[in-house]
Amino acid sequence: MLRGYLRTARYAHGWTSGCAVTARETWIDRDGSTVPATLLTPNDHTGRLPGWVAVGGVSRMGRHHPQLVRFSKALAASGSVVIVPEVPEWRELTVTPSVIGPTLRGALKALRARPEVRPERFGAIGFSFGAPGLAIAASNDELARDIAGIVLFGGYYSLGRTLECMMTGRHDWEGVDYDLDPDPYGRWVVASNHLLGVPGCEDAADVADALRTLATAASGERVSAWDPHHDKMIRGLRAALPAARRSLFDHFATPSDGERPPREESSALAEALTEACKRRDPLLEPADSLKDTAVPVQVIHGHSDRLVPFTEAYRLSHSVQDGLRKSATITRLFAHSAESRPSGFVENARERMRLFAALREMIITA
Repeated sequence: MLRGYLRTARYAHGWTSGCAVTARETWIDRDGSTVPATLLTPNDHTGRLPGWVAVGGVSRMGRHHPQLVRFSKALAASGSVVIVPEVPEWRELTVTPSVIGPTLRGALKALRARPEVRPERFGAIGFSFGAPGLAIAASNDELARDIAGIVLFGGYYSLGRTLECMMTGRHDWEGVDYDLDPDPYGRWVVASNHLLGVPGCEDAADVADALRTLATAASGERVSAWDPHHDKMIRGLRAALPAARRSLFDHFATPSDGERPPREESSALAEALTEACKRRDPLLEPADSLKDTAVPVQVIHGHSDRLVPFTEAYRLSHSVQDGLRKSATITRLFAHSAESRPSGFVENARERMRLFAALREMIITA
């Protein structure tokens, strides 16, 4: 038990003060093709170490996303070997969940071949879009044999509820309604991939392309999609569209000082987009598959997350079959890919203790 606390303290120190770790470029085999990856090891260690796979989300920065890099280095500093595979499709903002199974398989094989890694079962971590995909992959018996447990940060359970929140800000849990100002990045990415599958939008390739331009800019520049920085681009892209399709564009992108379209219209569009996604790629709706996940599941989610609402964390955790270890931690110390902090000293201390406990649970998984 003491070892778990010490390792968690090393993680916390690495997160806040930097890490004495070595990062190496390597490769994994993904169903016959080579994919780049980053391998991280602590500089000072003896004996064999637990191994982890960390999979990021849909971002132009891929495995080089600063928050993913910082997290992976801190986890390595705790006394682990961490491999972070690239997902080339996600770096191009293409939402293809099917690639995570082969990616995970290749990363686990690479860990098993490392002499400094314990030849036992490994931990796996999924962030954002990578979280539900990782949980689905862990339902595969072949992969589950090598996985001690999975940790899901910022993931979603219900595609329909998540898109509803992305479009309108509304979400709920156990009869309680919540409202937020949604991060438009999620709806930009999803619509850029699947808008043409919505009935009546088959000829709206120019709208989808405009939304991909916005998502690429926000992700590549690391400027939040809701920031006024993007207002000029939004107005320019809208002006370039035919007048008949500008109202469709407005449902996905409006300047920071602009008026959003009526919520009920956006809600109907979210429902239609959900059905288009499920027709084109059923794995985008993970709810039906997550009940078959065969390994322990830990869910950690930011309460202030504007991209995927925290209520999805509860749905993820509740979807895990009875008999498996599972937990859900909702924290006010970070949002989707950024830090946060409660205003009061007591609340801040309480949140830090809760997050420390969750991180200890994570670290002792492998």
